[in-house]
Amino acid sequence: MVERSKTDRSGKVYVAQGEYAIGAAPEDVISAILGSCVAVCLWDELAQVGGMNHILLPELDKTGSEPVDRSARIGAYAMETLINALIRKGALKGRMGAKVFGGASIVKGLSDIGERNANFAMNYLKAESIGCDAKSLGGSRARQVRFWPFSGQARQRFVPDADIEILAPQPQPGQNTDIEIF
Repeated sequence: MVERSKTDRSGKVYVAQGEYAIGAAPEDVISAILGSCVAVCLWDELAQVGGMNHILLPELDKTGSEPVDRSARIGAYAMETLINALIRKGALKGRMGAKVFGGASIVKGLSDIGERNANFAMNYLKAESIGCDAKSLGGSRARQVRFWPFSGQARQRFVPDADIEILAPQPQPGQNTDIEIF
């Protein structure tokens, strides 16, 4: 049975932004779709338990105005929540290994949030002395990640780029196109 931040009864769980899931059965599979977000997969091979989180932002904005209900989407909170959930299931922090995915720059020129998320995850793992066994970070494409927490196995596939065409709105016949500033 998979435990997650939001209740689910199956062994297959999708982790959305700000969520986490842990599992300890061979049939448990945790997945996420990532763009600029980062997923950290942690597991303890000896305890045969693992989990994944889905980090939206590395930290609160500079003003600290991030609403409390969105704090689970913030890096340090997401990491501590996942680690504590694994410890409650018998994992030891000193035995945990990690695999890290995501951190892409999906829309060029928009921001460096993907890179900041990736840097946060790697720096956090280093500071907590958790080894990173594998990573796939950066680039410009979204990823789908599947993680088997019992074994620590992970698979990634890149999501095909969609043909997106951005069109400027066009005035309709007879529509007034004058702009009035008041």
